[in-house]
Amino acid sequence: MRDPGKAPTAAVAGAGAPLWLLALVTFTGTLAMHVFVPALPVAARDLGVGAPSMQLTISLYILGLAVGQLIYGPVSDRFGRRPTLMAGLAIYIVASLGAAAADDVRVLIGMRLLQALGGCAGLVLARAIVRDLAAPTEAVRRLALLNLMVTVGPGLAPLLGGALAGSAGWRSIFVGLTALGVTGLVLTWRLLPETTAPSAAAGAGLLRSYGRLLRSPAFLGFAIGGGCATTSMYAFIAAAPFVFTQDLHQPIERVGVYVAILVLGVWVGSILATRLVGRVPPRRLMIGANALSAIAALVLLASVVSGHLSVGLTIASMFVFTLGGGTASPAALTEAVSVDPRIIGSASGLYGFIQMAVGGLCTALVGLGTDPALSAAVVLAGAGIVAQLSFWGAARYQRTRSGLGG
Repeated sequence: MRDPGKAPTAAVAGAGAPLWLLALVTFTGTLAMHVFVPALPVAARDLGVGAPSMQLTISLYILGLAVGQLIYGPVSDRFGRRPTLMAGLAIYIVASLGAAAADDVRVLIGMRLLQALGGCAGLVLARAIVRDLAAPTEAVRRLALLNLMVTVGPGLAPLLGGALAGSAGWRSIFVGLTALGVTGLVLTWRLLPETTAPSAAAGAGLLRSYGRLLRSPAFLGFAIGGGCATTSMYAFIAAAPFVFTQDLHQPIERVGVYVAILVLGVWVGSILATRLVGRVPPRRLMIGANALSAIAALVLLASVVSGHLSVGLTIASMFVFTLGGGTASPAALTEAVSVDPRIIGSASGLYGFIQMAVGGLCTALVGLGTDPALSAAVVLAGAGIVAQLSFWGAARYQRTRSGLGG
């Protein structure tokens, strides 16, 4: 066990926790989020249910990731990173097997929620392990690579899920996720050491920090706005298989490709943000990028209402929507965690929870309608407007507080 008061060198950090292993356990949770999306229509027919029921397998997965971000940090502080991560991976494996064997949609939905709560362990604890071991400069580099995996997961997942569903059936997706979970668990057991000293007092200060942030109008504005600007796209991703196969009459094999193009927008937006952040003030960048997303959502809504929905228009408008989200995301996160510099870590965790919760809520709302395309367009347009109001309100509150000297 390392001396907690001494920052390790990058070499020690790399030897203690291989980055490829941390990337693997991160990828395990993010891959499962959207790998099932292309198979939703096939699974719906097999289980004899409609689109709203199947969309719950996505929205509850997202909500599971949200809750897990609040749980795993304090639990790992109390019991250690290694056993907590192994427990999470074990839950993920059991849930994946249960999903593969499910013959009822309620069982499948429950297994997906449990799968998310297990898969979130890698997503949260890989970052914590990097912070435990790496010196500040090295930590930034390693965390950047891990964050790339978070984006790669949703990008590759639809392609993989579409290929598996088309060739071996939707249950094969969960067999593959089970194998991935077993691989991660075995490698964690064999290669990953404990990286922190467990503490029985961990968590109390975190709860006080959460309470302080939840009472901050500025934090709530930036966090809710950030969720509406970014993870609201999950609503369309959950509806996409039904929009493309039922409304636009596309083969299921193409759904993964279409969704991957939309995720590419997030990549392009993230790259654009790194180029603009030094030239455009973060709040202006955040509000402007989200305005672009809102306009794209309104264009999509107009095309649905007017009966002019097409594959090209759908992909183009959603690409612009996700591009705006990818550009706004780092600025919104920066503004949110900067509200109180004393509790940046707590703000980051709570921001992640709110972001995923908003994504889960938007996805659930899509399932309430009978027309997936119309429901998705309405939800995205509403999310764009709420994000604008939240960002403007938070920025105005911050300006008022600064003017009062507070």
